[in-house]
Amino acid sequence: MAIDNSHITVHVLFFGAARDAAGAEEMDIELKAPATAATAREEILAAYPELQRFGKSLLFAVNQEYAEAVRSIDDGDEIAIFPPVSGGGDVGTAGILPASSSPDFFELTTDAIDVGDVARRVVLPKCGATVTLDGYAREWTKGRRTLYLVYEAYPPMALSEMKKLGAQLHEKFDIAYVGIVHRTGRLEIGETSVVISVGAPPRRAACEACEWAIRELKRTVPIWKKEVFEDGEIWVEGEGVSSPAG
Repeated sequence: MAIDNSHITVHVLFFGAARDAAGAEEMDIELKAPATAATAREEILAAYPELQRFGKSLLFAVNQEYAEAVRSIDDGDEIAIFPPVSGGGDVGTAGILPASSSPDFFELTTDAIDVGDVARRVVLPKCGATVTLDGYAREWTKGRRTLYLVYEAYPPMALSEMKKLGAQLHEKFDIAYVGIVHRTGRLEIGETSVVISVGAPPRRAACEACEWAIRELKRTVPIWKKEVFEDGEIWVEGEGVSSPAG
C-alpha cells in the first residue's frame, strides 16, 4: 500500500484573544506537504478567518520556538498561535525551569507570590545589592475601573523564553543572578503578577538590568493578560516580537 505523503498532521494550540477568535483551545489540523511556517499560517487563517483580524501581528511558534517563515513543518509538530504578548488557563502547580548550577531561577505559579521570598531567595557574598521589581494589578486603566485580571501562559515556551532573557541579561549587564517568577490565573487588585529580582556587585547594573528585563519579558515571553472591567473585558496586546511567519 502506497503511503500518502501529500499531507501532514500537526497539533495546534491557540492562546489569548486568538483562542477566542478561533473558538478552540487546541486541535489536530491536516496541512498540505511540504509545509513551512508561512504556508501553515495561510492554511490555518483560511480555515479560521476570524484570526485574520490580527493581521501580521499574529505570532506563530513551532515546537515552542518562534518560527521564521521558511521554517519547515513536519508531521506531528506542535504549532502555537497567539497575538503579541502583554506580559501578563490555569497551568496547575508551579512550573520551574532549573538553571543547573546557576543561581538564576525562572518560574510560573498559580499561587500568590511572596515578594520578600523571591527577593531574598539568593544572597551572594559578591553582591552589593539586590533590586526587585514587584508588578501588581492596578485598579484603574485609562479611566476604566478594573475588577480583576486573568493571566494566561504557554508554560513550556514561557519558561524557555525566560531562560533566554536570563542569558541576555548576563551578557548585557554586570550582574550575578536573575530570578523571575510570574503568576497565572485570576489576580485581584493589588496582588502581585510578576517579580523580577536581580543581584549584582554594583547597584546601578542591577537597576538597569531589572528595567530591561521587564520590558523584554512583556515583549517576548508568551504570557497574556485579560483585564475585566465593570463594563466589559479585553485581552491586552503589547507590541510583541516581529511576525516571522507573516
